[in-house]
Amino acid sequence: MPLKILGSGFGRTGTKSLKLALEQLGFAPCHHMLEIRSTPGQLDFWYDIAMGKPVDWHAVFADFDAACDWPSCNYWREMAEAFPDAKVIHTRRPPEQWWGSFSKTIMETLLNRAPTEDPEMLRMRKMVDTVINQNVFGGQIDNKEIALAAFAQRERDVVAAIAPDRLLILEPTDGWEKLCPFLGVPVPETPYPFTNTTEEFRAAVRR
Repeated sequence: MPLKILGSGFGRTGTKSLKLALEQLGFAPCHHMLEIRSTPGQLDFWYDIAMGKPVDWHAVFADFDAACDWPSCNYWREMAEAFPDAKVIHTRRPPEQWWGSFSKTIMETLLNRAPTEDPEMLRMRKMVDTVINQNVFGGQIDNKEIALAAFAQRERDVVAAIAPDRLLILEPTDGWEKLCPFLGVPVPETPYPFTNTTEEFRAAVRR
């Protein structure tokens, strides 16, 4: 089944909340960094992608209705071409807020890793470092100026490349009222999911 929705926004822009929201609306499952280790074969796919090997996007997302967050958001151009009918959701938040969250979560995790000899964990770490630190921030993930420039450039690139009727710019506070009309589905009676705060992220890493 072709991918119906793809996300182009960086991690820490409400991507975990968007994953849960899309799944609640019936676009399930939604691919997210969480699936890389929990879904058989996903680490193999994404390690090869990170290393620059040819990719069959339909095979990568064969079992998914939607995708958001890293690593997939880095390949939004390729995915938009491979799935021409998929809608694109670009999650964003005020840049300083994003940096405040990103620097205390993803960046902190990538720069302060405990030693391991687990081959799968080492492959996971290499994939993540390549996709995020190297490919997005040029190996300078802790440089705020570079990070904020990359954050702003991503949005400009997406807006320039994706047709307006195919694209939704979504902030975490927009909730169902902006998401549901774009997807052509009814607004649920339950609140829009808000999850994966900085403290929740850190607690998950500790576990």
